[in-house]
Amino acid sequence: MNLNATLFAQFVVFFILAWFTMKFVWPPLMKALDERAEKIANGLAAAEKGKAEMAAAEKRVQAELATAKDEGLKRIADAEKRAAAIVEEAKKTASDEAARIIAAAKADAEQQVTQARETLRGQVATLAVAGAEQILRREVNAAAHADLLNQLKAEL
Repeated sequence: MNLNATLFAQFVVFFILAWFTMKFVWPPLMKALDERAEKIANGLAAAEKGKAEMAAAEKRVQAELATAKDEGLKRIADAEKRAAAIVEEAKKTASDEAARIIAAAKADAEQQVTQARETLRGQVATLAVAGAEQILRREVNAAAHADLLNQLKAEL
């Protein structure tokens, strides 16, 4: 066999194989590779979209947390204001009640002083009559001298 003929046959077989590969094998391989590249690109795009959505969701969560925190602080401040108002109201009520009790005690004390004065006047009048009776050595009629005793009682 001749080396040139063998070489020529190998070239023909190689070109037939190359043509067959380029015509029937290569397009499906390239299509599969393109589809795989497209899937990878879509996956990466979806991952980027997911990251963006995650970042946006995290921002919304942070905003909601800040809003909830502000609302909680506002409610706490309102509760503290309400508590202070209740304390002030209780102090005012207690002060009013104390003033009322003091006024009632003063009125009661004044009434007792007046009653004690009246009792003392009566006792002094009785003592005055007894003293006058002893001085005069005669009996003084209390019924007959009631006006005089009442006048004496009023002066004391």
